[in-house]
Amino acid sequence: MQDLNFPAADIKYKTENKKTLVFDIIRRKYVVMTPEEQVRQYLLHYLVNHLKYPPGLLAVETLVKINGLNQRADVVAYNRKGEPALIAECKAPEVKIDNSVFEQAARYNLKLGVKHLLITNGIKHYCAQLNKKKGTYKLLRAIPLFDEL
Repeated sequence: MQDLNFPAADIKYKTENKKTLVFDIIRRKYVVMTPEEQVRQYLLHYLVNHLKYPPGLLAVETLVKINGLNQRADVVAYNRKGEPALIAECKAPEVKIDNSVFEQAARYNLKLGVKHLLITNGIKHYCAQLNKKKGTYKLLRAIPLFDEL
């Protein structure tokens, strides 16, 4: 596992059939540990424990149908009205965050219509806020607290 740019988290691991598994606090089950999954789990712990996102308003690997193809958004945060408010796209630490990663999240947003896009590889995090009237995104200095969604 690689050191990530997140606060320490109480993440539970176990080994089964020679595979490392990590406990997903949202899906409430163990899943296979991959570099991308490590980033997702640290992000989930950060959202819940530091930014006060209610676990019941977070979804992991949400199905998004784009041009007839099934895609999956890594994390979707919903507001208290049950509307999607933030999409997070997680990449493995060695994946460079570039325009194509942002465009991937923006494609999901064509269907979900959220106000915030978050892109992370666990080392670098970028969060942008959509101005729906102008159709533009503004880069934020930090990931918003849940109450700011």
